[in-house]
Parts: sequence; structure tokens; C-alpha cells
Amino acid sequence: MRGLSTIERDAVDTAGAAPMLAQVETWAAINSGTRNLAGLATMAGLLGDAFAILPGKITLVEPTPVDSVGADGVVSAIEHGKHLHLVVRPDAPVRMLFTGHMDTVYPVDHAFQSLQWLDDGRLNGPGVADMKGGLAVMLAALRAVEASPLAARIGYDVIINSDEETGSFSSAALLARAAHGKVAALTYEPALADGTLAGARGGTGNFSIIVHGRSAHAGRNPEDGRNALVAAADIAVRLSKVRGPHLAVNPARIEGGGPNNVVPDLAILRINFRPATLDEITRAQSHIDSAVAMVAAEHDVRIEVHGSFNRPPKPIDPGAARLFDLVKASGADLGLDIAWKATGGVCDGNNIAAAGLPVVDTMGVRGGAIHSTDEFMIPDSLAERAALSAVTILRIAEGRL
Repeated sequence: MRGLSTIERDAVDTAGAAPMLAQVETWAAINSGTRNLAGLATMAGLLGDAFAILPGKITLVEPTPVDSVGADGVVSAIEHGKHLHLVVRPDAPVRMLFTGHMDTVYPVDHAFQSLQWLDDGRLNGPGVADMKGGLAVMLAALRAVEASPLAARIGYDVIINSDEETGSFSSAALLARAAHGKVAALTYEPALADGTLAGARGGTGNFSIIVHGRSAHAGRNPEDGRNALVAAADIAVRLSKVRGPHLAVNPARIEGGGPNNVVPDLAILRINFRPATLDEITRAQSHIDSAVAMVAAEHDVRIEVHGSFNRPPKPIDPGAARLFDLVKASGADLGLDIAWKATGGVCDGNNIAAAGLPVVDTMGVRGGAIHSTDEFMIPDSLAERAALSAVTILRIAEGRL
């Protein structure tokens, strides 16, 4: 343990003085579910105002067009909110990427819309941990870095996207571009309540498989029909058998069908894959292709496959290991025992790692029960995690990575 330098101690004090709790309370009171474009626009405006304390240029980036398969089998574009992009000192000798998301999983009509203090001192509310608390931590850390004598050494991009909770399809290209030329990235997903960080992550792939059959009367001439629902179920069963120790497969929903006396001519299978390795992606894709081909032939139906493995697995490679070690050492000098463990969850850290950039993606607040009405944030972790980020960033600025 080397201890904190004077510059680092000053940064810790500056980060801790930021109005993080007030920001979280303000931001979490705004519904910014991924499909709530008005709420996302409000959040983007507030975040733009807040991050304007930093030098550099802020832009609101138009989302990349994204197609979606509706329950009627029609493929159409869906709208997304704009993404915030801040660029600071692009010509600095050391450059980093910081990412977060402004969207939550709670739609505008969800019952979970308000905050409350729990008896144990935790703050319960939509997005307090995932990740409006993380956004406040990121801003406080960067504000502290800007106040330090080392600020001129480090340049960075900040991306706060509007669609992380639904896969970052409209922001993936922006993230990949921003990762270019950087030495490391920090993402502000929440840590566990005990402070444990996510290490290696599995990947994910989401698919909508549209089956076109042929209608017929279920009693008079069923042999003339081609049952799309049965064919979709056959695909689901075949693919569920592909699961293994390094590949989770979840056929989540089949949409379609109608009256009992009509052979259904349309069905849509929604299915999720969680590969632990790139080889498992290859294996899964091969099974998707073969299952679709066999079912199309056996059931005499036409099948369209929409979707992709949009987030590859994120291993702990040598670059990521060095970054984790630096975060751990920074934590130790702050009196924090930083540990991490593998998880099956995915986030923008997967995208960033796939672009070849080392990333620690749980630098946000300590909290838990995310994606539920029990979501909570531990308020003391705001200053704690802002200090951890500030010290880590300053050490990267010094070339210690």
C-alpha cells in the first residue's frame, strides 16, 4: 500500500463535496424508461446541464435506427432517445472512456415512480442504483480530476446512452467509436451491496424467430394448414436442448395463435442466449441455423430470424486484469477491500471490451435489488465510490496502468 498522495487526498475531498445525493433524488424522480422519450429528453437536458461543469463539448447524438419485430410479425423501426456525448481534451497524452446510461427498466406507466427512505438508511427508488447514483458518482469523480494539477494530462469521452437496458442497439456504434484510442474505460453500473464488482461477464443474444404457416379450418380441413405455433414450439424445444455449462438458453415467449377452430398461420418465438465464450456463440448460431432449416422442412413453413449476439462475452484478459489490480490498489489506499466475481449479467462493459478496451464496469454506487420495486442505493457509497474513481483516474493519468 503506497498511501494517498496530496493530490489524491485533495481529489477525494473535492469528490466527496459534490451534491451527489441531491442529484440522485432529482434524477430518480424523473421516469426515464427506455421507451419514455419525453422522460429521456428531460433527463438528457438535466444531465447536459450537470456535466457542463466539465470542460469540453457536449452533444446530443441521434440514435442509430433500430428495427423491432412486433407481435403481428411486422418489422418496423422503433424510436430511441438521444445519447449524451462529452469530449474533453481529445489531444491529451492519456485518454479514457467513461460510460453510463440514463434509461431505466421502469416504463412511464409503471407503479414504481417515487423514492422513499428505508429504516436502515438506504434509499429506495427507481434507478437510484441502476444507474442514476452511478451517474452522480461519475460526475463527482471527473469534477475532482478537473480540479487537480494532473487534469491537463488526461482527456476523455463521456457517453451516457438512452438504451442500455434494452441492449444498446441504437448506441453500440457510438460506444465502439468512442473506445478507439483510449487506454481504459470505467462504466458506472452498481456494485453489489458489499462493494463486490463484476469481473468476467457472459454474453447475450436476443432473437425473434417469425414462423409463417398457413391457415385452415381446424375441423374441416386441418391437413391443408401449416401450424405456425407448433413449428415455433418445435424450434423452442430443439434450441432449449442446446444449453450447457457455458450456454444458457431461454425460450421466453411465443406469440401467435387465435381461435381454437383455426390453424394458426403466424407465431413469433422470442428467445435469449447467454454464451460464456465466443466458441459458444459459434455453436449456438450453428444450432439456430440448423433448427430453423429442419423445422421449416418438416413443418412446411417459412421462417425469418431477426436478432443477433449483440454483446459478446467479456473475459478478464491481461489488460482488464491490470485495470482491476489498479482499482483494487486504489481502493486499498482508501481503506476499501475491492473484490470481484464473474456474473452472467451483461452491460455496456461487454461492448467496450469487445472493442479491445480494458474496462471495469461496476464503478457505481453500492446497492441492490435492481430492476425491481425493492431497488436501493446505500447513500454512504456515493462519496466512497467517487473517491475510488477519482484516485483510479489520477493514477492512470500518471501512467500507472
